Amino acid sequence: MDNARPARFEAVYRETYGQIRAYAARRCDSPQDAADVVAETFTVAWRRMDELPPGEEATLWLYGVARNVLANHHRSEARRQARSVELDAGMADLYADSPDSGGELKAIAQIFRALPDDDRELLSLVAWECLDRREIATAMGLSRNAVRVRLHRARRRFSRALTEAGIRSTPKSRPVPAERSL
Repeated sequence: MDNARPARFEAVYRETYGQIRAYAARRCDSPQDAADVVAETFTVAWRRMDELPPGEEATLWLYGVARNVLANHHRSEARRQARSVELDAGMADLYADSPDSGGELKAIAQIFRALPDDDRELLSLVAWECLDRREIATAMGLSRNAVRVRLHRARRRFSRALTEAGIRSTPKSRPVPAERSL
């Protein structure tokens, strides 16, 4: 086996693991699910090392892989949840009593979850992953212009839904993305 391949994989893994782990953790219901998504993402990366682009593009490529892995995970999860409605109701009751479930934050979270999948993904890539339009375009396989238009529409739909729910945005209440870890 060529020594360059494992060395390159290890380097990419070290450089991107934290970002991909955070990406998955923010989109999964449990740490175990996030760990599965991360493991599958890097398994795909290992199998497709020849397709892995160089430099910063590797991170964006991995975001795209993780996005696909998450989509498969969510489809599987939806099928599983359909078979266990009683458990889901019990879990909903359990989480409803959590200390972080303030009325307005809970309403915002519900509105966010009610957005179409593509809107949630775009807003999440901006707010949580701190990606710019070019990076989002690469990760999602879209043109920069398509990202610009879709992001504008997603923000508008989210803002409209918040306004309809009686939640107003003030300069103090606007979320500010965390600094991007390099």
